[in-house]
Amino acid sequence: MIELHNVSKQYPMREGMRTVLQGINLRVRPGEKLGILGRNGSGKSTLIRLIGGAEKPSSGRITRSMRVSWPLALISGFGGSLTGRDSLRMVCRIYGVDWHDKLGFVKDFTELGRYFDEPVQSYSHGMMARLAFAVSMVIDFDCFLIDEVVAVGDSTFTERCNHQLFGQRGHKAMVIVSHSEAFIRQHCDHAAVLVDGQLHSFDDNELAFAFYKDSLAIPEDSAS
Repeated sequence: MIELHNVSKQYPMREGMRTVLQGINLRVRPGEKLGILGRNGSGKSTLIRLIGGAEKPSSGRITRSMRVSWPLALISGFGGSLTGRDSLRMVCRIYGVDWHDKLGFVKDFTELGRYFDEPVQSYSHGMMARLAFAVSMVIDFDCFLIDEVVAVGDSTFTERCNHQLFGQRGHKAMVIVSHSEAFIRQHCDHAAVLVDGQLHSFDDNELAFAFYKDSLAIPEDSAS
């Protein structure tokens, strides 16, 4: 289970501290698919980084009793002089997994060819995203964090990603943050809406979608 208890996040700005998230309470159970809707700039990516542990809250508490993935859209951890093979080996070592057993899958799935043994800094954005996605699939996470729609290639490759994530790992818990109501409808059991740094949860998903549509009518400069 993942629990957020009165979590807030602030960042220093020239004009003072800016509150991005305020008093967030959230619970994700094993196998649950939670969708969090919010307009661009609402703090969705900040929230998912906090859930994954990439950032720490300014206040409040986060507890995890499940193995949680990094945000699947995050590729910043793959760079420098490490090759694709080195990156796989490094991640597997961190999580205590034998990388030799995962090598064939990652090479086949990424379709990087000879670039698999080239420095990641020479990769295009798409190549880096494919590597990050494939490596995340070889770790037995209990909960996957998904930042926006998973699309790291052409339509055929995207279908392969969706099959791996929502098909092969459909029994895992997931937290999906997006501004796409259709994507949340397709993949999530429950929905919440992030507005002005506060998370609004609903027992009825249709109420969540209606609330989200209403929130889009708020002028952009009024949103956090």
